[in-house]
Amino acid sequence: MTDIRRTVLWMVFTASLVLLWDGWQKYNGHPSMFSPTPAKPAASAAPAPGSAASAGLPTASATGTASAAAAPAAAASAAQPAGEKFEVTTDVVKATFDTRGGSLVRVELLKHLTTETHGLMDPLMRLVGLKAPSGFKPEPVVLFDAASYRPESGLIGVPGAPNHFTLMNVVGTERQLKDGASSLTVRFESPEQGGLKLVKTYTFKRSDYAIDVKHEVVNTGAAPVSPQLYVQLVRPQAVESSSGYMAPASFIGPAIYTDKNKFQKFDFKDLDKGKADYDKHADDGWVAMVQHYFTTAWLRNSAGPREFFVKKNESGAYSVGQVFPLPAINPGASGVAENVLYAGPQEENKLTELAPGLERVKDYGMFYVIAKPLFWLLDKIHGMLGNWGWSIVALVVLLKIAFFGLNASAYRSMAKMKAVGPRINELRERYKNDPQKQQQEMMRIYREEKVNPLGSCLPMLLQMPFFIALYWVLQSTVEMRNAPWIGWITDLSSADPFLILPILMTASSLLQVALNPTPADPTQAKMMWMMPLALSFMFFFFPAGLVLYWLVNNLLSIAQQWIINKQMGVQN
Repeated sequence: MTDIRRTVLWMVFTASLVLLWDGWQKYNGHPSMFSPTPAKPAASAAPAPGSAASAGLPTASATGTASAAAAPAAAASAAQPAGEKFEVTTDVVKATFDTRGGSLVRVELLKHLTTETHGLMDPLMRLVGLKAPSGFKPEPVVLFDAASYRPESGLIGVPGAPNHFTLMNVVGTERQLKDGASSLTVRFESPEQGGLKLVKTYTFKRSDYAIDVKHEVVNTGAAPVSPQLYVQLVRPQAVESSSGYMAPASFIGPAIYTDKNKFQKFDFKDLDKGKADYDKHADDGWVAMVQHYFTTAWLRNSAGPREFFVKKNESGAYSVGQVFPLPAINPGASGVAENVLYAGPQEENKLTELAPGLERVKDYGMFYVIAKPLFWLLDKIHGMLGNWGWSIVALVVLLKIAFFGLNASAYRSMAKMKAVGPRINELRERYKNDPQKQQQEMMRIYREEKVNPLGSCLPMLLQMPFFIALYWVLQSTVEMRNAPWIGWITDLSSADPFLILPILMTASSLLQVALNPTPADPTQAKMMWMMPLALSFMFFFFPAGLVLYWLVNNLLSIAQQWIINKQMGVQN
């Protein structure tokens, strides 16, 4: 038993050192040993605008999906002028449009500001007075970027049909959501191409990140046509961690949802290898690009056939999207397709209302079924207290109450182990040359005193999934961004700038070691003191909300263990 415990301790300590070294490597610009920087794609000729490769569209067409021949025609060239860009502003977003394709190419979230990122040694330098304030100025978070990350839509299935490269005319001059107005509309009209005219209408609503996008297709030709509408999100691979130094990174990448297969997310490295496994056809569902705290998605809740695609394009970027067949349109008639483009924060309650399963873009890790009700409870507490920091404290208190019996059982076992510690040490010294006899006598004492060496471990293991799930709730909740607690903690999603919470966390961990039974093995005893120091070092760079959660949990555990030790007459 002792050998096993010693081995586990060494494994934990070694893993801690590896994580610290990996964090230091990333700080100095070297690739992580766990996620090396991917090789840059070889330079190649850019695909012709409007080709299947540049549009990121499927090339197979067994069921009416666009084939390479039916992909958008080469409507753009280097000789043609670029489209004109203009901005519209609501109370929550500033959006930039491009007349080329009538596309939304940039979205600034006015209510969500960027947070200052700290280097690996910044908090320590700031603590000792070697680092002055950086003068960081918060700016709105930007989701779409015309150069790399963008939503696109257009028509395929008809040669020469308007697509996201077609120069369009903007109709109307309204650029600001007026006081008292509930919506703002931006309308684009394409010239006639391939016997079709495409009209895109974007409708922004007050206090809403969901944008209604209507595609109206007018048949200006002399024969019926059956075009298809594609919508997609295109972005390059994000290689940076989305969660800060040493904290587990939240998922970044494309995702698909259908009622049949539910939520599916795809790692960039799997797309590099062509290993994406998903059903390409369904009558429902949506597509999204997910990142830490924020998401973008193309949504359509009405039932109807659609084809999904997710892939790595020849340009090196990644795309995820859908193709919708439109009913046959007679000459002079028009067809309409309505979608919703979401670009905003992962506010779980609002996402749930927008589309089935959309709240799944919020990354809860492997304990989703536990994390979701924990967030519900945390949100209800916040509704009463109005402060996310105090809500974290209250939630941890409720969890400790719920697990009071399990913890009491574990602490009683620890107290018994600590009480028989001197007798065990005496046995080890007496039978140090006879390990078999030593083990027999130890088991005899355990039986006499009714001590179970594993009694302190099993209760802890049973509740670990709940505390790991709570960790992910705090890690992924966008409401924690720029949320203050008290005094110097002005952002629960950023590291404590003065290291006060991490230092208190370290002190509480050391106090817990003092209350626990002292291992008889001197080396093991030293390890028990070194481990909290090594592990607590990582908390120096964790978001303050996470450190607050662990600190409160430690303090409550110490209080309960102290009381039980007193009740059992064990010296603390």
